[in-house]
Amino acid sequence: MQKVILGISGSPRKQATEHVLSEALNTMEEKGYKTELFTVRGKDISPCRNCDYCLRKKECIVKDDMYQLYPLFKDVDGIIMATPIYNGGVSAQIKAVMDRTRAAAAVDINFLKHKVGMAIAVGGDRVGGQELAIQQIMTFYILNGAIPVSGGPFGSNLGANFWSRDTLKGVKEDEEGFRSLKKTLNRFQEFLEIYQKD
Repeated sequence: MQKVILGISGSPRKQATEHVLSEALNTMEEKGYKTELFTVRGKDISPCRNCDYCLRKKECIVKDDMYQLYPLFKDVDGIIMATPIYNGGVSAQIKAVMDRTRAAAAVDINFLKHKVGMAIAVGGDRVGGQELAIQQIMTFYILNGAIPVSGGPFGSNLGANFWSRDTLKGVKEDEEGFRSLKKTLNRFQEFLEIYQKD
């Protein structure tokens, strides 16, 4: 059965982050996986209110574009979450997505259990907070029972790390970033192949 990868772009712009994530998904398609891209760009996604409505009613009280994302979690085997760097960390948009999955967990506490997750961070500076952002995404995976995967030592310790110089051209020219992406995708695929979710 063909395995499915969900890519989630946390950038409100069609620029560097979405480009890198699309490249990652294209690579996975070339390896024989089916992929699905969800981007926050142009979407209405409000922050979580932590009101516990979802715990009582098994749905989120906020009826917005998160309802396009919720069903996509169901049949995926792996998740690639990508964020631009804002103020040294993840974007507000990807944070809202992570927080709003509280409603998905309220419906099915195992909605991410045993799925393989990797992270991509794209910063305007070479050292702008990429590792902190990746750690936040990895924490999200751990808290929800997913298997966080990095590219391993020597170049991709936590995940794919890009320097865009604040331009699409800059990220396309970031050879080191694409090396980290290749390493991370290779390990991501390794885990997808050796691990079967329930």
